[in-house]
Amino acid sequence: MDKSLSSRIFAGLFVGLVLGSAIQYLFPGQPVLDSWVVGTASGIGGMFVSLIKLMVIPLVYISIVCGVCELKDVASFGRLGTKTLLLYIGNTVLAITAALTVGLLLQPGLGAHLPLAAEAVDIGNTSTPDIGKMIMNIVPSNPIQAFASGDMLQIIFMAILTGLAIQALDKRGGPAVNAFRIANEVMMKLVGLVMKLAPYGVFALMVQLGATMAADTLMSVASYVLLVVAMLVGWIFLVYPLLVWLLAGIKPAEFRRKTREQVLFSLSTASSNATIPVTMRTLTEKFGVSKSIAGFGVPLGATMNMSGVSIYITLATLFVANATGASINSADLLSIGFTVLILSIGAGGVPGGGVVMIGVMLMQLGLPMEALAIIMAVDRINDMFCTSSNVVGDTAVCVVVAKSENGIGVEEVQPEQAVA
Repeated sequence: MDKSLSSRIFAGLFVGLVLGSAIQYLFPGQPVLDSWVVGTASGIGGMFVSLIKLMVIPLVYISIVCGVCELKDVASFGRLGTKTLLLYIGNTVLAITAALTVGLLLQPGLGAHLPLAAEAVDIGNTSTPDIGKMIMNIVPSNPIQAFASGDMLQIIFMAILTGLAIQALDKRGGPAVNAFRIANEVMMKLVGLVMKLAPYGVFALMVQLGATMAADTLMSVASYVLLVVAMLVGWIFLVYPLLVWLLAGIKPAEFRRKTREQVLFSLSTASSNATIPVTMRTLTEKFGVSKSIAGFGVPLGATMNMSGVSIYITLATLFVANATGASINSADLLSIGFTVLILSIGAGGVPGGGVVMIGVMLMQLGLPMEALAIIMAVDRINDMFCTSSNVVGDTAVCVVVAKSENGIGVEEVQPEQAVA
């Protein structure tokens, strides 16, 4: 999400919230305002939410098929590929576990009482199925019904199966790969078009929320943002350096110093893809990692290593659940974590993947998609640190793999330059 769009979304959030709050506190009980302004805003906001829902299912399916097709080189890379893949998955599992633990202890959003909760959430149906049933039900008996009902795990399973089938065709699958790539480009264009409407959709939804939302909800949203940022910062500057120290023998202070440029660049761009050249430079020129390991690990990490996204999705989902009064207990957290893992691995390459995947989780749990407006309004702040966590994680994993493969010190380490 570029800076100008983020600024417009912030503006839509602020203006809509001010207007809605004015209607609630300065002009209470005015039929014209309640029926016309708030009613119209509710209708426009509902249309925007429907547009988001329109994108989610085809976007997830197509992007995962493309992702599986692009990962065909993992098997041919043998030991290196397996080791890198397992470390990426392990990193994501660790991040999800930590986020669930923090979310269970601190309960973000508890007591916020979003006004859309009572009408949009059937609390009795919001709890996730147990892990055994989830695994058994992942295979759909009717693919059309899976798409129609929006069962994300079944859709993801079909997407992975489709990708593997295309891979099995080898060269004959080329036309199918190209078709899905074009379809993916179409979906990316659709995402871009819908995101251009985001400031107006957020404005309308904020008018509706501001007209009915209590003041303590604002403090709850601020606390949620601080929690997400604090955990991501801790992951970047504490967890990764400690893991690299334990597994690769590089001191935390040295790791933080050598990834400083990468952190600053990713914070400014909020784009993992845009940071790939900087990550490659960090690995080869600062850590001396071989180009073959960096060239394989970094692109794979941009798709598979989604620790930051996992933390973001998990805490945002728990925030919405608590803020809307949904009954998600400790027993449900295992199922949520399993779902986040699949979404993170399968759809990590989706632009704006954090917000899109949060929308998928809300649909999966039966939580109100209208709450996505709040998540989207503060997404720029969270996404900056989320991206940094992802790309620094790529560096950490590649350094550990390179150490185990005697691939550190192969490239000439360049003297570090001051970062402006």
